[in-house]
Amino acid sequence: MNATEDLTRQAGPPEAPTGTPTRVPTGVPTLTVAELEADPHGVYRAWRPRLPFVGHEVAGVLVLRARDVDLLMLDPRAQATETLYPESRAIPEGALFDIFAHGMLTANGAVHRRRRSPFTRTFAARLIEGLRPRIRVAAERLVRDWLGEGEVDLVARYTAQIPAQVIADILGLPRDDIPRFTHLAYEVSRVLSFTFGPEDIPDLEAAAVALQDYVAGILAARRSAPRADFLSRFLAETEAAGELTPQEVLIQLVQMIIGGTDTTRVAGAMQVALLLQHPEQWAAVSRDPDLIPAAVAESLRYEPSAGSAGRVAREDIPLDGHVVPAGSLMLLSTLSAMRDETVYARPDTFDIRRADLPRLHPVFGGGAHRCIGEALARVELEEGLGAVLRLAPRLRLTGAMPLLRGHSGIRRIDALRVAA
Repeated sequence: MNATEDLTRQAGPPEAPTGTPTRVPTGVPTLTVAELEADPHGVYRAWRPRLPFVGHEVAGVLVLRARDVDLLMLDPRAQATETLYPESRAIPEGALFDIFAHGMLTANGAVHRRRRSPFTRTFAARLIEGLRPRIRVAAERLVRDWLGEGEVDLVARYTAQIPAQVIADILGLPRDDIPRFTHLAYEVSRVLSFTFGPEDIPDLEAAAVALQDYVAGILAARRSAPRADFLSRFLAETEAAGELTPQEVLIQLVQMIIGGTDTTRVAGAMQVALLLQHPEQWAAVSRDPDLIPAAVAESLRYEPSAGSAGRVAREDIPLDGHVVPAGSLMLLSTLSAMRDETVYARPDTFDIRRADLPRLHPVFGGGAHRCIGEALARVELEEGLGAVLRLAPRLRLTGAMPLLRGHSGIRRIDALRVAA
């Protein structure tokens, strides 16, 4: 469906599948996953000036405007979803359900603080900045590995490898295990999209079981033979404090592996692709490495690897003359908000020199749930881009721009075919 052709269609609450948290007010249209997936930017561009939110056929409502998204990230009436999302997708138990039930990302209040606090020191910006030289060396080594090979898929050979190697080193996972745990992480993260159906749940569940079994094995090895690494320290401190259950310990690490691999590989590929698509900007960053942070930030705005943050309305929430009903699942669409015409000049133009990006980048969320890995992601993306610019300044696309799929949650990317 063309995003603009249906603006006048009859609006109203749909007949929701059993268990779906869809309570869309009368007068607000409900959009299908198919139309959202076909052209998310076009759909959001069409509806954003007209309504603060639209209905989502699976997930309650999509909040579209930057101001509302920013405020709801901080609003105590908009809380983390806990287990509402898996329950709405007919996942009432099992390994997939446990990721939501026992993880920090979907928890609230004291439970969220208790689960998150053991990681705050390790992922503090000052400590992460100290890893920059090591990440730079690793990135340059990876570039040299494929530099003379002609055409390569930059996702598989490079942008997936940087975050995987870094999170493996931080957590103390064997590098030989990278293909295993990244494959499982990419598969499990599909649950955060809206393109899977009931027939896919057994495969997603099997991947979640396998990833949790992998982490459980690593933890058992550290308990029997501690090392001078994060995992051993994490286990010792959490078990001494007695604040996390064994299942919570396991699930926090599962979430760290998923969050530390999938989104950054997508973002790393898209920033290279966007710059190559705009050769004058590629040339500018090549000449002036001081532009790299701005290029990273604009790439994250223009085509983010994560399209939304989930919240639930704990009470009725008025938005510009409409009301999100209490109990509704809300997708705070950063994908839409970062193209909001009231905030960004020429929002559909990729411009690394734009001066209207907010100090706190919206892609990393806000409030108590702001991404704990933000500093690490920035360093990985900056050093990953810098290594390519230094060692492969004549890099070129050898195929079409990679297709970035997804209107919400973690987005998916195709191959990025390039040659130096």
